[in-house]
Amino acid sequence: MTKNDPYAALRIKEFNIFLLVRFALIFGWSMQFVVIEWQVYTITKDPLALGIIGACEFIPAFLMAPFAGHIVDQREKRNLFIQTIAAFSLISFGLFWLTTKTIEDSWSTDTVLYSIYFLVFFGGLLRAFFSPTIFSLVALIVPKKLYPNAATWSSSTWQISRVLGVAFAGFSISWIGVHWSLCIVFGLVVFSLLVVFRIKKKPILNHKIGEPILQSLREGARFVFKTKAILGALTLDMISVLFGGAVALLAVFAEDILKVGPRGFGILVAAPSVGAFLTMLITAYIPISKNAGMKLLIAIFGFGICIIVFGLSTSFWLSVLALFFSGVTDGVSMVIRQTILQLKTPDDMRGRVASVNSMFVGSSNELGAFESGITAKLMGTARAVVFGGTMTLITVVTTGIVLPSFRKLDLTKDIEEHEKED
Repeated sequence: MTKNDPYAALRIKEFNIFLLVRFALIFGWSMQFVVIEWQVYTITKDPLALGIIGACEFIPAFLMAPFAGHIVDQREKRNLFIQTIAAFSLISFGLFWLTTKTIEDSWSTDTVLYSIYFLVFFGGLLRAFFSPTIFSLVALIVPKKLYPNAATWSSSTWQISRVLGVAFAGFSISWIGVHWSLCIVFGLVVFSLLVVFRIKKKPILNHKIGEPILQSLREGARFVFKTKAILGALTLDMISVLFGGAVALLAVFAEDILKVGPRGFGILVAAPSVGAFLTMLITAYIPISKNAGMKLLIAIFGFGICIIVFGLSTSFWLSVLALFFSGVTDGVSMVIRQTILQLKTPDDMRGRVASVNSMFVGSSNELGAFESGITAKLMGTARAVVFGGTMTLITVVTTGIVLPSFRKLDLTKDIEEHEKED
């Protein structure tokens, strides 16, 4: 294995198993998100209802995240991952059951809608555990010197599974309907549950087992806020996702503005993931650790520009192109952020740091969906997207001015230190 081997992490068997499990889960989760959004908008015709879906997942994910991080640092990671997937299978089966003809004929629209919201809320609780568990498990599967390469492939798997998941969801709704689309989701979750057992149990590296939860949470938060590289990366990504995410409103664009139906909806949702995936493949061959801070600022600024173009566009293919390049810039951002987190986080604190990351970035997807729904209701769909892109640009410029040390961030020395350790 050479020093610059782009396939280094893929030569580890358990890492490949992990990627397969992650692919199946994210494919199913992404497909489920698209199908449920389509179903909810179909029965309500209200963009605010899409925002409520985001709020139902964001609130429990955000509130549970700190406690989930503490639990992850205290528990064995493989078994905790299994338990989380098993619970997710209950949600996917519940959504499949809610769309049966029997339920549709016997329950009122409001009852079905509120039941969907309830299951999404339950999914938010689980979401709080997924991110810190996965982040901690990867660090136990690959050696430290391969963290950047593993982060690239893990993020790439996440993106390609989203590409295929959301694209397939759009076509699946058209071909077999919402109900059987959700059956496919349930099957994928069950498959991932069976495969994950092939990963061996991992040691618990936290030397403070039984530490009081409040003390544990304070220590995790203190570490994040004193580590400027992590704090800057999380803040940038949080704001860009919160204000610049147009995905929550794509159903409205597909139906009412671009008028392209479910197939066009699938293409729109998949476009940014295609761009991000291609970018991540390139970063496996061309590392971006040098001058990482400036590259991250430039990438998120470009993301904001793409979102503004999308919001102003009335052409389907121009909209697809804008979303594609938003994915390109987002792919750079994701790889750099994940590399920063892996390199800068101690082994005994990975669960808590990943939970803070989930609160900053992961949950901002759902809060961003809620924000998008509210702003779309107040100022119109297109204006809401342009507003979000503009806020992203302002945030990048502000961060670059307020945190000059972040502009100079370079991860090359951190990678060399980990290579010496291994």
